[in-house]
Amino acid sequence: MTLQELTDQLLSLTPVEKAEAIQLLAHSLDRNWRGITKTPGVCDGDACIAGTHIPVWVLVDYRRLGTSDSELLNNYPTLSATDLANAWFYAEAHLEEIEQTIRENDEGQNEIS
Repeated sequence: MTLQELTDQLLSLTPVEKAEAIQLLAHSLDRNWRGITKTPGVCDGDACIAGTHIPVWVLVDYRRLGTSDSELLNNYPTLSATDLANAWFYAEAHLEEIEQTIRENDEGQNEIS
């Protein structure tokens, strides 16, 4: 994709989408993913919601299975809407990492079955 193509796409976004894009770019520049931590020895070092043992990939997987944000918040009462927003931004910016972790987990589950 060229910079001009990207510019055209960015300019066609809604104001809300533009704000989300700005937030995503700002996060990716400083690599400081507020609310997301990776700690060796905790959840295999996977990206988690800060202060929890809830991996981002688990939330992404549930979302793909049709679980709504409000259902996730009900199922994980320690999470906030901000935590979910941080998880979604992180997942978008690290899609391959999340996809790989989901695949590895699925393979591990299949071996157990």
